[in-house]
Amino acid sequence: MRALEESKFESSCIDSISEVLQFLSGKWTFLVMTQLLREPQRFNQLRRNLGNVNTKGLTDTLRNLEEHQMLNRQVFPTVPVTVEYSITEKGKAFSKVFEQINHWKNEWDSPVQQSS
Repeated sequence: MRALEESKFESSCIDSISEVLQFLSGKWTFLVMTQLLREPQRFNQLRRNLGNVNTKGLTDTLRNLEEHQMLNRQVFPTVPVTVEYSITEKGKAFSKVFEQINHWKNEWDSPVQQSS
């Protein structure tokens, strides 16, 4: 009986992880989200803050995150048009995953010891 419960848990967990990684697996996704967790930003502001991201890569990442309701895209009627991106409540909730990644890294990523 216990093995069956564990099997269901593992299956459910693996399925969930697989689904989430499908839309969060982009090269820039986590970095974009961490930038937007700090503050809402415009496209060029994000591009500068991310360093060497290309326009297409950033555009694709933003569209994907917007499609999955992780960020909001707000258009301001200015000349030229101003677009600002901000994190949604769903995206903010994902920050707990970032905190757990940080905790895991700090606990397990000790410097490699070199032999003398």
